[in-house]
Amino acid sequence: MEPGLATLFSPTASFKGISFLIFPSSSRSLHEAGCSPKRSFKAYAARIRLPSIEETHRTILSKTGNMIDEGGGGKDAVEGQNECLSSNLSSSFLSLSEKPDRGLAMLDDYELEEFDLDPYVSPEHRSGYVAVLGKPNVGKSTLSNQMIGQKLSIVTDKPQTTRHRILGICSSTDYQIILYDTPGIIEKKMHKLDAMMMKNVRWAAINANCVLVVVDASQVPQKIDDLLGEGVGVIQCKLPILLVLNKKDLIKPGEIAKRLEWYEKFVKVDEVIPISAKYGHGVDDVKDWILSKLPRGPPYYPKDIASEHPERFFVAEIVREKIFMQYRNEVPYACQVNVTRYISRPTAKDFIEVEILVEKESQKVILIGKEGKALKLLATAARLDIEHFLQKKVYLEVEVKVKENWRQDEGLLKNFGYGGHIRVI
Repeated sequence: MEPGLATLFSPTASFKGISFLIFPSSSRSLHEAGCSPKRSFKAYAARIRLPSIEETHRTILSKTGNMIDEGGGGKDAVEGQNECLSSNLSSSFLSLSEKPDRGLAMLDDYELEEFDLDPYVSPEHRSGYVAVLGKPNVGKSTLSNQMIGQKLSIVTDKPQTTRHRILGICSSTDYQIILYDTPGIIEKKMHKLDAMMMKNVRWAAINANCVLVVVDASQVPQKIDDLLGEGVGVIQCKLPILLVLNKKDLIKPGEIAKRLEWYEKFVKVDEVIPISAKYGHGVDDVKDWILSKLPRGPPYYPKDIASEHPERFFVAEIVREKIFMQYRNEVPYACQVNVTRYISRPTAKDFIEVEILVEKESQKVILIGKEGKALKLLATAARLDIEHFLQKKVYLEVEVKVKENWRQDEGLLKNFGYGGHIRVI
């Protein structure tokens, strides 16, 4: 089996263990070679004996015994993984339909079969990857959500809310735009977490067909050389780059023209477009620019798919968003949210167990609050959003644990999915 085509036993962002599904690790390279990534996967799957659940579980336990011990729980942790393996192997794709099919399987139809695409794809159809870069709190996630048509990336008024590289898919009859919403670019890295987040940014740029660099138009104009150097690096001369002046709704019309003139004069990019991502103004202009840069070719994904990330990833992100909205100062940044158990129950509420890791006992006290009131408020707000997102009722259980200096633990960070591709489990 050729290296890089598939990945075995890959850690995910929110699963404390090792996943066992085979999933293509470079769909873009397959696509550009002139074949469907899933079609190629199917051809290789014919030569790979997919193990049974029991065989796979034994392999996982043999490789992760120490991980279970470190994570705590002992027998309970094993039973929890048994429960997940036997009754819920996690969904793979997030559907755009109002009430998507939440049936769970080891490898669903999208993994084992070719994509259910139209038999005829227009030769004018365009598809490709777009990296959305910028400093913290400039509106990258808001722009991505606007283009996709629904909320995938969490949005708060605090900087550095996005930690992972969020993949969102914007599809229409004649195109498919695959957006990578990335963490805000930071020059001073305080923790290993910061360095690994910047790896996510560079990975997105390297694998993109074009790049959007978002800046805050309401701030004093400044050159973006450092921004491009950190986010795009030496490949910036090879990629089409659009500078997006966001938040134009916060400045007077006359000032917009001045900002536009300044950036066109002092910044080396292909084009500059002012927008208001919050209200959707100018977003279509950005989309038109992207389509002019994407190559012609068939779609990478079915047209009703909004993201390749599993539902449990978005559940964890919703909880993390509520933490950012409810707490202040350092506390939100010291929190890591993991979905430790997700059980789909057709005749009852889905059961979701979430752990929040903090670095200090004092942070745990703040999260829980007096008589547990703060944590209850957090869990209620998160549950309501999760139910809206999943289109079904859930039972949410939240626990707070202390893991000292988790932001400096490279092994733990990789297990949480930082610095690597978030894969379906």
